[in-house]
Amino acid sequence: MLLDNENLFCEKQEITSGEIVSQNVIAFGKNDVSFVPVVIQAVEDFSSLSSLSVKIQTSDEPAFSSPINLAQATLTLENLKAGSTFPITFLPKGNKGYMRLVFVVDGSETTGKITSGVIAGNGLAIHEI
Repeated sequence: MLLDNENLFCEKQEITSGEIVSQNVIAFGKNDVSFVPVVIQAVEDFSSLSSLSVKIQTSDEPAFSSPINLAQATLTLENLKAGSTFPITFLPKGNKGYMRLVFVVDGSETTGKITSGVIAGNGLAIHEI
């Protein structure tokens, strides 16, 4: 898996409580970026929460004053160990120019970190989705 700094939503971002936006917004322009491989991976074990949801949001401006949710996935605590990934493997259709992630913690304050970004490939072909 190859990640580069230009295409990272976050790197070892600490997730604690409430709703947290990704460290970075990626500017894709108004191009269709569906089927671009992406990874959202825990890089440190989580503790003390019920579940963690991640949303991929898009907007036509980098301030995200009117964000649009394109995809969402949730993992429970037992599935949030270092190395585990969310089941979103490609960017969804609907890009308006900018994308970010939003993490939503359900339950108690937690510890844990996430790294996410566009990757060179994830081993899946489009027909396998």
